[in-house]
Amino acid sequence: MKGVTTAALLHLCFHVTVAVSGERSATFTVAPGELVQLPCSTDGGVTPSFTRWTKNGRELISRNHTAGDPSASPGARLTVLANGSLNIQEVAAGDEGTYTCNATLQNNTIQSSVQLQVLIAPERHPECQWQPAEDPSHVWFNCSWFGAYPTPTLTWGENHHGQGTTLISHLYATNVTDYLEVKMNRSQLFDGQTMKCVAEHPALGSGGEKTCSLTLKMPFPDGEPLVTAMEATNVTLICSETSSLPPANTVWKRGIQQEDIVSGQKYVLSQEGPVFRLTIVNVSKDDEGAYFCRSENPLGVRELEVYLTVKTSNAYTGAIIGVFIAVLIVGSAVIIANLVYSNRHRVCLGNGFGQMQEDRGDVLSLVESDDEQIFQDAVPRLPPVTNGNHTTFVQIHRIPSSEQDDSETADPSPQQQEDTVQTEEPADLVTF
Repeated sequence: MKGVTTAALLHLCFHVTVAVSGERSATFTVAPGELVQLPCSTDGGVTPSFTRWTKNGRELISRNHTAGDPSASPGARLTVLANGSLNIQEVAAGDEGTYTCNATLQNNTIQSSVQLQVLIAPERHPECQWQPAEDPSHVWFNCSWFGAYPTPTLTWGENHHGQGTTLISHLYATNVTDYLEVKMNRSQLFDGQTMKCVAEHPALGSGGEKTCSLTLKMPFPDGEPLVTAMEATNVTLICSETSSLPPANTVWKRGIQQEDIVSGQKYVLSQEGPVFRLTIVNVSKDDEGAYFCRSENPLGVRELEVYLTVKTSNAYTGAIIGVFIAVLIVGSAVIIANLVYSNRHRVCLGNGFGQMQEDRGDVLSLVESDDEQIFQDAVPRLPPVTNGNHTTFVQIHRIPSSEQDDSETADPSPQQQEDTVQTEEPADLVTF
């Protein structure tokens, strides 16, 4: 059959059905961008005198062979050959449909139909998703790749890094669906595991495929583990969970027994994307304790413990007083240190702090020692000089020892005083 011969030359896949009434039909499947010839079957290979082609009932192109009409304008994508066949260059997805040839042979009309199917492989990759099963111990993994023609072959597998894909489930989808799902037990899943869906299609060529994957991760709730609140105020505990895949179910619980927290007047639960908030209204000492942000996905459960400490106003007042006293002590120490430093010369001379107080009167005190008597009870004054000033005579006497008679020290004789004044050198005179 001529249609079969043409398809074989183009390496196309086709199926031919011959009707007993003389109407002939065939099916051709080609990939986009290829060239295809749709035959107009005639008995005995006789060249028709006139050929007309329609697509889905609408006239497409015609040719009067006896009049020498051209098959089409130069550069046209559709042409009618001398034997009545329809030539289509660079097949596109829009060329798919049912083509009908009406050929006139010696006043007889022969009609034949051809079904053209275009291989369609979407540019996008398949979509990998998951959903929980009714049984908590299982998980559904879904793979879809819609828009392909004919229906693709989808495969779910476990990807081993650098070691290929291990087959989990294989299904050749029918024409009514481009969807594949596989149900897996949670015991088969682990953290870091990669689930991969592979889509194969004739339009992708030999060895061609498109894929999508899911890398499974354990949940990891994150937040501040220690929170402090003032009594009679509101406090908000915050927890975020962004790493889990499949996404984890996150809830707040309270206490070692992990009691469920229900949103109400006391507790307000809210969520904004991956951030989960627990607001405690009018905090009291009874609210102090441990709270748990619990995240669970098919791989397992992890928790974040948040400990809430409630402070009273008395505690804060005591803290303020303690700080004030500490500052006062430090300030006093600084003042004393400055005082000691400013009087360091007196401290070093051995007079001490008591002597510093006595020295503030700027009075020189002369005390007796065991060896010398500095001043006598009476100091003689010289007669006035011409300038009106007096000259005072001062002499340092040797102080008697403690064994001498006290009467001699306290009351010297006038004769002794006179002798002393007369024998003193002029160099010992001091003028005031």
